[in-house]
Amino acid sequence: MTEQATTASEGIVGLDEPKKMTREDWRKKKELEEQRKLGNAPAEVDEEGKDINPHIPQYISSVPWYIDPSKRPTLKHQRPQTEYEKQYTAIGEWYKRGVQENSVSTKFRKGACENCGAITHKKKDCLERPRKVGAKYTGTGLAPDEHTQVQLDLDYDGKRDRWNGYDPEEHQRIVEEYAKVDLAKRTLKAQKLQDELASGKLDQTEREHDSEDEDEDKYADDIDMPGQNFDSKRRITVRNLRIREDTAKYLRNLDPNSAYYDPKTRAMRENPYSSTGMNPEEVGYAGDNFARYSGDTITMAQTQLFAWDAYERGSEVHLQADPTKLELLHKSFKVKKEDFKEKQRDSILEKYGGEEHLNAPPRELLLAQTEDYVEYSRHGAVLKGLEKAVARSKYEEDVLINNHTCIWGSFWKDGSWGYKCCHSIVKQSYCTGETGVAVNNSDCVPFEEGLNEAQEEEPVKTLLEMHRDKMAKDKKKKKKNRKNSGDSDDEEKKKEKLKKALEAEDKHGKHIDALMQLEERKRPYNSLQEVKAPTEEEMEAFRMKRARPDDPMASFLGQ
Repeated sequence: MTEQATTASEGIVGLDEPKKMTREDWRKKKELEEQRKLGNAPAEVDEEGKDINPHIPQYISSVPWYIDPSKRPTLKHQRPQTEYEKQYTAIGEWYKRGVQENSVSTKFRKGACENCGAITHKKKDCLERPRKVGAKYTGTGLAPDEHTQVQLDLDYDGKRDRWNGYDPEEHQRIVEEYAKVDLAKRTLKAQKLQDELASGKLDQTEREHDSEDEDEDKYADDIDMPGQNFDSKRRITVRNLRIREDTAKYLRNLDPNSAYYDPKTRAMRENPYSSTGMNPEEVGYAGDNFARYSGDTITMAQTQLFAWDAYERGSEVHLQADPTKLELLHKSFKVKKEDFKEKQRDSILEKYGGEEHLNAPPRELLLAQTEDYVEYSRHGAVLKGLEKAVARSKYEEDVLINNHTCIWGSFWKDGSWGYKCCHSIVKQSYCTGETGVAVNNSDCVPFEEGLNEAQEEEPVKTLLEMHRDKMAKDKKKKKKNRKNSGDSDDEEKKKEKLKKALEAEDKHGKHIDALMQLEERKRPYNSLQEVKAPTEEEMEAFRMKRARPDDPMASFLGQ
């Protein structure tokens, strides 16, 4: 029994409350912590062999009793718990592309696509061209099944990874394809040289010389420029930095008000020496927008372009290595080019004719000359010299018809539009000029209107009809008198109602003032809300009693 009790007590020793430390033990513990913070004593080590930072506060480093009752030094409780941590898809997993080439069925399966025969989709989802007779009925030409795609559960970085699912073998295939093209070019060139050597056009010594220089840089143009890095395997040229020997653009003029330097594009478009009064032709750098077009600069640039084009077409010429040869070749090229253009022009004129049209006056004389002065701002906006264009309608304007000299709508009279030239208000009418103006402005009555007035004369009434009309007029007169007497009674009633409404408005105003004097919590519920609609007399009383602040006699109303 004693042994069992001892064993039981040893089994639950970790669950007992920690013993209270003595004052000496507490002092030693504090001294050890101070020594560890100063670096004189080794740091505590957790169960994984990692050092515990002695500067971590106690409320972070202390282990709760429900995690580790033994109270061993550890920071495991501060790290993510594996049993509660969500598992995400690994970085190498991605959707499978293509189809299962190895698993092609030879017999139509129930539930497969009726069009192509794949089991992984239905007929309405099939991306193959609709067959005249589907695979369900033919049983031949069954398409392979697609891969069963996995359900990816990506984390935050995985969802935003631009290269997620990228296959490096795709780029390797492109590299191999270009390598095959280069190999085919070399093979073709070697075969061409072999044919020339066999025919006697090329000497053996020249062939050996060409093969030796084939992979070497013949001129300075083929060498990498300073500040560039060329990778022959990737075929990428990267501009790293500017040439270190060059003076930076922003160091040419340290005045903050000088030309603006854009650090992103490394561009300074304006002249940095503009405020110093120096001539742009004399300074070494006058801005990116400045170009020197004096002397033989243009000719030199054209010669350089010709040298590059000739070198690409197989001619061994170079501007710096052999300038004389290049100059003679360029001159002969220009002569041949002019001769070719002349021959081509003569052949076209001989075939189709029309030489007389080429002898027309210059374009400046045909289209006339202009001296209109237009001034623009630095942003392209017109400052002065150009009139604003008049907005025109999409319909035809100033179209004169039927001998009119004014358009329809240029004249207005008695609510009608017309023509100003003849004062005619009939649209599409023919212009009558001054005669029409005189006729339309005269007061004479047309003949047809006079006939209508003569026809509309009243017929002669008999004595009986006259008596009946008189009796009817008397009846109407009596009814009108009765109505006037009734209106007077109604006015008296309205006045009485308005008087009562004014008294009620006064009482209502006093009641509102009394309620507003009370506190908000002591006011009756819905005391300021009216339910019924006001009558006309009440509205009139409200308008009469309403105070107007802009009324000069408003201060005398209460007296």
